[in-house]
Amino acid sequence: QVQLVESGGGSVQAGGSLRLSCAASGYTYSPYCLGWFRQAPGKEREGVATIYPGAGSTYYADSVKGRFTISRDNAKNTLWLQMNSLKPEDTAMYYCAADHRVPKYGPLNPNEYTYWGQGTQVTVSS
Repeated sequence: QVQLVESGGGSVQAGGSLRLSCAASGYTYSPYCLGWFRQAPGKEREGVATIYPGAGSTYYADSVKGRFTISRDNAKNTLWLQMNSLKPEDTAMYYCAADHRVPKYGPLNPNEYTYWGQGTQVTVSS
């Protein structure tokens, strides 16, 4: 059974940085796509950054381009999200997700992902 466990969230001031980690276990074979998503109170879950490990392709939401970087260590089955220049609007619960299928409706669409972690809270104060 696939398990994803996020860590690294916390409270920072605007302009600060955080690095989120997602430790994966239980894969019987490597996932096709991995991603970070977030959900703020009263809002829908949205894609932040995703990666196709096999191809090395990465995708970012426009709102985080140039500030966030997604990366993965295949050997350690760990996914990271480096978040710089954080803004109050980045405040949300952040989730990592994975799937073995090719996304049909875009790599940032949360409906494309089967496996989810429990989330880690990121709070950015102004």
